[in-house]
Amino acid sequence: MDYRETLNLPETDFPMRGNLPQREPEILKKWEEDNLYQRILEARAGKPKFILHDGPPYANGDIHLGHALNKVLKDIVVKYKTMAGYDAPYVPGWDTHGLPIEQQVIRKLGLNRHAVSTVEFRAKCRDYARKYVEIQKGQFKRLGVRGDWDHPYLTLQKNYEAAQIGVFGTMAKKGYIYKGLKPVYWCPSCETALAEAEIEYADRTSTAVYVKFPVKDGKGLLVEPNTYVVIWTTTPWTLPANEGISVHPDYAYALVGTDGGQWVVAEGLLDALRRLWQKELPVLKTFGGKELEGILCTNPLMGNDSLVMCGTHVTLEQGTGCVHTAPGHGEDDFLIGKAYGLPVLCPVDHQGKFTAEGGKYAGLKTEQANPVILRDLADKGVLVLDEKIQHSYPHCWRCKNPIIFRATEQWFASVDGFRREALQEIDQVKWIPAWGRERIYNMIAQRGDWCISRQRTWGVPIPIFYCKTCGRELVTDATIAKVQDIFAREGSDAWFARPAEELLPEGVACRCGGKEFTKETDIMDVWFDSGTSHVGVLKERPGLAWPADMYLEGSDQHRGWFNSSLSTSVAVFGKAPYRAVLTHGFLVDEQGRKMSKSLGNGVDPLKVVKEMGADILRLWVASADYKSDVAVSQGIMKQMSEAYRKIRNTLRFLLSNLNDFDPARDRVPYTELAEIDRWALLKLAQVVERALRGYENYEFHLVYHTVHNFCTVEMSAVYLDIVKDRLYVEGKESPGRRAAQTVLYEVLDALVRLLAPILTFTSEEIWAYVPGKKRTESVQTAEMPVAVKEWLHEELAQRWDRILDLRGDVAKVLESARREKLVNHPLTAQVDLYPTEEQYGFLREIPNLAEIFIVSGVTLHPPEDPCPAEARSAEAHEGLRILVRAAAGQKCERCWMYHPAVGENPDHPDLCPRCVGVVNGLGE
Repeated sequence: MDYRETLNLPETDFPMRGNLPQREPEILKKWEEDNLYQRILEARAGKPKFILHDGPPYANGDIHLGHALNKVLKDIVVKYKTMAGYDAPYVPGWDTHGLPIEQQVIRKLGLNRHAVSTVEFRAKCRDYARKYVEIQKGQFKRLGVRGDWDHPYLTLQKNYEAAQIGVFGTMAKKGYIYKGLKPVYWCPSCETALAEAEIEYADRTSTAVYVKFPVKDGKGLLVEPNTYVVIWTTTPWTLPANEGISVHPDYAYALVGTDGGQWVVAEGLLDALRRLWQKELPVLKTFGGKELEGILCTNPLMGNDSLVMCGTHVTLEQGTGCVHTAPGHGEDDFLIGKAYGLPVLCPVDHQGKFTAEGGKYAGLKTEQANPVILRDLADKGVLVLDEKIQHSYPHCWRCKNPIIFRATEQWFASVDGFRREALQEIDQVKWIPAWGRERIYNMIAQRGDWCISRQRTWGVPIPIFYCKTCGRELVTDATIAKVQDIFAREGSDAWFARPAEELLPEGVACRCGGKEFTKETDIMDVWFDSGTSHVGVLKERPGLAWPADMYLEGSDQHRGWFNSSLSTSVAVFGKAPYRAVLTHGFLVDEQGRKMSKSLGNGVDPLKVVKEMGADILRLWVASADYKSDVAVSQGIMKQMSEAYRKIRNTLRFLLSNLNDFDPARDRVPYTELAEIDRWALLKLAQVVERALRGYENYEFHLVYHTVHNFCTVEMSAVYLDIVKDRLYVEGKESPGRRAAQTVLYEVLDALVRLLAPILTFTSEEIWAYVPGKKRTESVQTAEMPVAVKEWLHEELAQRWDRILDLRGDVAKVLESARREKLVNHPLTAQVDLYPTEEQYGFLREIPNLAEIFIVSGVTLHPPEDPCPAEARSAEAHEGLRILVRAAAGQKCERCWMYHPAVGENPDHPDLCPRCVGVVNGLGE
């Protein structure tokens, strides 16, 4: 009979295997039945607030791993703050307007956009968005994310849209909103203007051209016939809109000789141009860029004048130092053209096709026009060279197609109006990690005015009216208030369903006396939608607070939600909407490559949850240092599954040995614990300290590594290995067993709470079995453990570091003896120690060395005893010699130890004296 395995091993109904995919939904159902979210809010009522404001994901498809990383990080923060004693409500939200939903509705429903009314089309978009809100809601809940899922915020909600109109109205009142003709990012595929936040850069191959512009009036400086200024551009299609040439006022320029006349280029680029053009280019004359100002050239394609201007945006990185300037197709071009009074010509329409102003190119798309323009330049004898180059080029973030710069009338928010205040507020915010401050500071410092209008249908309309008589815009406190009131009751569909007169206050009139008005047809940028959530949610929802304690999103949101939220908040309230901003990185595979469908290196979070369980995915999130890019793969998920198994098995061992333990009745006072028990509590106190520090600093990977290492090293490999004998062999009520159970209880009670924000399902499952706890109480209503100062003894720590080093030395000699067939198991061994004088004084104070080494016997020899030649030298203890030999006696079938007295008791011939005493009830 194997007594060690069966006699005193308590039973527990806690399952051995996780079976997370099956058990987690059961726990979720219980949470919902118990209305856990509301119960936790009630339990924390009156406590200090901690508000993590949810950045709204886009309601357009199933969640991906980036969503999972983001939401689980937020959930860890909220759950930790709750257990740290805060009232931490979490209201999830969704971004529900915009172009991608329009595109999906048209594509998936086979809808002819122009065959249905605007109101009907918007209804289809609303239904589509709400459908995916519900889909994503279920998927986020399955990850174990706790929140007010019954009352999320959606940017399409009536009260939200009304609040957004209020923000717009206040900014307009302060003079920050204006309409202007400027070049903006334009997506011909989506047929709308874009903001900086909607631009992605990707490599693209373009045709670059060097073109000669004939000098028409050299102003006494360029007087020879056949003189040209040579420009360079990577967008030949913009040449029909050329109005000027920019040179740097401080650069030196050279007039060089060629067989085709005299050309002007920057002197600093001559060597590169000689190699590229295969020409000698002798210098005939040099002059400063400032001297060239005012010279007139001719646009060789269209025949119009092209003015030479001075601009500091000119560089010598590429080209000729003479920059083709089309004010209708670029921001720098627009600004310098405005300074010199040039017209803003944009002969390209919303689909990227040339208009009648494009002359012979009318009807061609910009990419179609490029080869035609090249042929025309060659035919006119002005094309010096064309070449293919690969360069970084802006693309639309939604359709992924290249964009163009196109001058159109748009609504803008003047960033200059509040830039200084925004930069000041950035320094009042805690940025995690710290580099986030520099990133957003530079973005705000360098940002141009924010184009907030979009030429689409599904969104919040810009609440501007136009006088039919004089065309002047109308936006006042009264018009904003009326629109707000209507939107709060009916939603923004009212703008499209009602005539202008029903949306305006009674008796309103234009300054010109006109009383008839039309409505603006553009909608607001979706970044304006989500960027006003701090008003529509934080200031509107009971139980929340403004500003938020934290925003937590991916690093791309420095130019997105962090940016738009800061801009609207500072513009309206003069203050940032957040106290802290935490940024996480992007997802990459084990080779550091970005996740992509083409590489096939993506990981589906829904598949991970289905096959492994949400707690495995949550453990991966916690294990990663998310402040840089986060690696993930199927292999990494398997590693996390193994790490989870080790943690779970440790917790299960603790539980399985506490089945008969009542902490109120059986807990042993600290002063009566054995030294190794006090050492285990010392290590636990250090773990609690480190883990809480990790949570406070949002370094969840430190929490993971601390707990994982504690479970696998200090607990499983050391303490639990040593005290198994006490737990399984000693009598149930023996002081030694109760002392070990006291430690196990303290460890279990602390670990299950420390792990609750991360392993949210497993901790909940274990909590029901922890002795002394109410079985219906959730671990999420408990508080974080505290590090007991009484347990923290530096002298004890140093002493046990030395003891465990000695244990390691003995283990190495035991392993050598096992390989040499001297013993086949540590319990078949007897260890003899031959120490130095100092070591002998230390070792003789350590009780139960055999228990620590897990052998059947240890003999500590005084220094004067002769040491056998076969004894091995200890690695960590110079002068100490260790001898391993077969233990004397027979194996006790109950404790497995060898003892010379086994067989002496006729009633229990297979037991050693200790086990005989326990079995007879004499040792309790």
